[in-house]
Amino acid sequence: MADRDAPTRRTRAEMREDAINELVDVATAEFVEKGLAGARIDEIAGKSTKRKIYYYFGGKDELYRAVLERAYRRVRRSERAVDIDSGSAADQLRRLIEHDVRYHSQHPELVRLVMNENIHRAEHLRRITDLREDNRGVVELLRGIVARGEGEGSFRPGVDPIDLHMNITALAFYNVSNQFTFAHNFDVDMTSAEAIDRRAAQVADIILAWVARPD
Repeated sequence: MADRDAPTRRTRAEMREDAINELVDVATAEFVEKGLAGARIDEIAGKSTKRKIYYYFGGKDELYRAVLERAYRRVRRSERAVDIDSGSAADQLRRLIEHDVRYHSQHPELVRLVMNENIHRAEHLRRITDLREDNRGVVELLRGIVARGEGEGSFRPGVDPIDLHMNITALAFYNVSNQFTFAHNFDVDMTSAEAIDRRAAQVADIILAWVARPD
């Protein structure tokens, strides 16, 4: 009779996935701190081995793309988990906006990786298969919310979901991209749970006022 308390044997595929995720975790911190140009394989390999990096990824550029891809796919997956079915279109949009503000504040690595990739003019982003289509999924979510809002008569006609996504992202980014300079200049806390909740509500108010149908 098998011992039910014995540890479950992990498959080779599971061990491989764990090893890759561990490398990507370490590499994320290095790329966020130093950018692609400043990051060094020797530093990343400090908690692993250089051989593993080259075996799984091929080199620093490929590892950087794996870091970038995971960061993007995680935020898109988190957005798909938001409830955009219950309540009014305004309720649905508010939930998605507040989620995005909180997510970016809780995952500053995403903002810094995106800022770094813009320095490289999206050179590496273009080389990640299917990521463009995955990123456009949030626009389709917003397109559905906009259509419902127009049908309810609460949203003005003609709101472009790409413009909507751009405005949400811009306001969500600011709390991370400018948190040090803004906090220094104006002596405000931008990182506490209370500050993030307040900012999430403010951004939702701003965007909802922009999409609202005039009385």
